Amino acid sequence: MRYSLGLLGLAALGAAASDVVDLTKDKFDGFVAENDLALIEFFAPWCGHCKALAPEYEEAATTLKEKQIALAKVDCTEQQDLCQEMGVEGYPTLKVFRGKDNVSPYGGQRKAESIVSFMTKQSMPAVSLIQSSEALEEFKTADKIVMVGFFAADDKSSNATFTEVAEDMRDGALFAATSDAALAKAEGVKQPAVVVYKSFDEGKNTFEEKFTKDGIEEFITKASIPLVGEVGPETYASYMAAGIPLAYIFAETEEERTSLGKALKPIAEKHKGAVNFATIDAKAFGQHGGNLNLEVGKWPAFAIQDVSKNQKFPYEKQGSEKDLSQKNIGKFVDEYLAGKIEPSIKSEPIPEKQDGPVTVVVAKNYQDVVMDDGKDVLLEFYAPWCGHCKALAPKYEELAGLYKNHADKVVVAKVDATANDIPDEIQGFPTIKLFKAGEKTEPVEYSGSRTVEDLANFIRDNGSHKIDGASEAKGAETMEGVETEGMPQQAPAATASGAAQKAASAVSEAAASAKTAIVDGEEGLEEHDEL
Repeated sequence: MRYSLGLLGLAALGAAASDVVDLTKDKFDGFVAENDLALIEFFAPWCGHCKALAPEYEEAATTLKEKQIALAKVDCTEQQDLCQEMGVEGYPTLKVFRGKDNVSPYGGQRKAESIVSFMTKQSMPAVSLIQSSEALEEFKTADKIVMVGFFAADDKSSNATFTEVAEDMRDGALFAATSDAALAKAEGVKQPAVVVYKSFDEGKNTFEEKFTKDGIEEFITKASIPLVGEVGPETYASYMAAGIPLAYIFAETEEERTSLGKALKPIAEKHKGAVNFATIDAKAFGQHGGNLNLEVGKWPAFAIQDVSKNQKFPYEKQGSEKDLSQKNIGKFVDEYLAGKIEPSIKSEPIPEKQDGPVTVVVAKNYQDVVMDDGKDVLLEFYAPWCGHCKALAPKYEELAGLYKNHADKVVVAKVDATANDIPDEIQGFPTIKLFKAGEKTEPVEYSGSRTVEDLANFIRDNGSHKIDGASEAKGAETMEGVETEGMPQQAPAATASGAAQKAASAVSEAAASAKTAIVDGEEGLEEHDEL
């Protein structure tokens, strides 16, 4: 009994020592008013992602407390009205508050280091002013990557452009500027210029071309990525946002990844700006190799992914470090860049016959079915493990049945997006799009209620043939009666900005593929993070 009481005492002490503030609806407004800058997590106790975040969030709160940056949390199972008021749609949702009227989504990763880095950036001005060599040296080490603009005090155009870039990219980087010509000379740069200082590779990169917002953002994005980095949950989005092909080096051990990274670094240097190179832990993320059409379990292996087109180019030899020699991979990359290698396409077999009312689409018949210019095609992108897809299935079958007399004009179809390479942007499952006759390049995504009648109205209102199947859907049961409680939900990713926004479609597509690589079954979804 004495031992048990001691444990209870320790538990109470640990709870009391938390630096994360628990908020209720009554305390919320006062907390936001008292803190000029705060990060608030909206969570549910049953959420697997929330459980994984908890120790990271606690560690970040302790570190940021020293910087007078507050972290708090709201239990949405107990504070439902407050969470609804704050627009919470999934768990965990993290929001940055600068007063109640200035709220923005948290755009970093769910790790202590990332939270600290992100919120530290939020606490600083978009551009810090540097007026001495000592201040410059200190700023260079303020983060792994920092940006410094060098331009004359009267160069208003460069100043305005750099400030615009900083405002756009401040969530992911620290920016400073100086008009001191002596500092520019000491750093070996000619005004106007932007220098990226980093704690890896060559240490810094300099931009001295025409000062345009797009040009500087593209330069910063590319310069911020190591010659041979590592792909993981913390870095995956940045590789996708870079907008250039990514070469994966799969290996099971850290020693092997280090060895292969060192061996292939000269190739990465040769093709810097054209292809990014990164190692990836095959034990933790080996299933992602399947998304790249590699043979899962046969490591080490190498593959290139064109993130803008979602095309995969697996190197055919795998399973031996000798196969991934500098000579072999160098030749493969050269041929890839020369357009001599065809992309690998993963596809289920084309069905011998279409048994049900819903047409089954695979990669090999995608062009023939979906891109048939004479038909309106409603296509559901689904995953076998997706609970919402399973709940939709009988309604979707019923919907397809409404058009059996209009098969020459309307097709209701589905594709397993985890088993087939598809060219479309997918942000989650199920995703439903209408590829209308005569306008196949701009499909219309469905965002309404998943009822037979509403889907039929969507086809009528947005299709080229204006087929009215809605009247036949009268009296159809709605999805409201389907039990969806407990189905996994996750907060949507923060909106990309600047240069990263240009690659948003690639990020979304790759994220959908990565989800299947690390989630084994519907029940495990909320317990895992995607790449």
